[in-house]
Amino acid sequence: MPFLLDPQLSKAAAPLLAALADGTPPAVGDWRTRRTQVTKLLHRLSHALPANDQVTRCPYEITAADGTRLCATWYRPAGRPAGSAALFFHGGGMILGSVALFDRMIAKYAQDSGIPLLAIDYRLAPEHPHPIPVEDCYSALAWLHDNATDLEVDPTRIGVVGESAGGGLAAAVALLARERGGPRIARQLLVYPMLDDRTLQPDVHIEPSAFWTYGDNETGWRALLGRAAGSDAVEPWAAPARCQDFSDLPPSYLEVGEIDIFRDEVVRYALGLLGAGVSTELRVIAGVPHSFEWIAPGTDAAVRAFADRARWLARL
Repeated sequence: MPFLLDPQLSKAAAPLLAALADGTPPAVGDWRTRRTQVTKLLHRLSHALPANDQVTRCPYEITAADGTRLCATWYRPAGRPAGSAALFFHGGGMILGSVALFDRMIAKYAQDSGIPLLAIDYRLAPEHPHPIPVEDCYSALAWLHDNATDLEVDPTRIGVVGESAGGGLAAAVALLARERGGPRIARQLLVYPMLDDRTLQPDVHIEPSAFWTYGDNETGWRALLGRAAGSDAVEPWAAPARCQDFSDLPPSYLEVGEIDIFRDEVVRYALGLLGAGVSTELRVIAGVPHSFEWIAPGTDAAVRAFADRARWLARL
């Protein structure tokens, strides 16, 4: 029997659910249509969030590993003293999204937690397949660490935050930093992270109410990994669920809805962290699908989720 949507969410999302039911989903592999449709949807949904004009935005340029210049934005809450900071990696299934599209959500994290955030416009698949996106994100980590003094940041108190694909990239950056002996990450906040390229088999309890579908997921992973998707050749910093060694990773917060196709991979990742002695908080939220707080930010479930994320991030 399928899980039931949270009643508040079901009411708030009724127009969106009706529109989705009337439409024909794009074919698996059609990333262009998904990029267009989801970008339009997120643009509309983002305006339900506060603008947070008290959070200042300052543009920067970061040089990627291959020499490409990347745009980044520094979000700083008003009156924030010197101290900790975090990197923010936006969602979008590896095939869409931008800092501009996530601007109000990023500002909300900064305002609610009091922690400044550096958000990077990493390059997207399929035009820029693995390892380009994760290397772009790692370059942002190195840049923030190297420029910590100028930004009034303690380089030992840098965290990573990501939603969906960005959550997967945040986890991957933490793995890369450990592998390379790079800047040490103090904390990781992974919000319904996209971790496993093998999540393709529909769960009958989730599929009817999934907002990010199995077809969407296959499309995103194929765009990022090409023919390697699903094979034994995939490395952990491409799909962090492939990780076999969770030791020496940063304290972690993971959150996922029970009606999210990423639920089981997120739970497994949390268990891997706990099994390696990594302090980990896991939240599985009843009655909500992927991106639930975008769909209905005023519901009790969304308000609690925002508060939990801010509380955990503020500990940086």
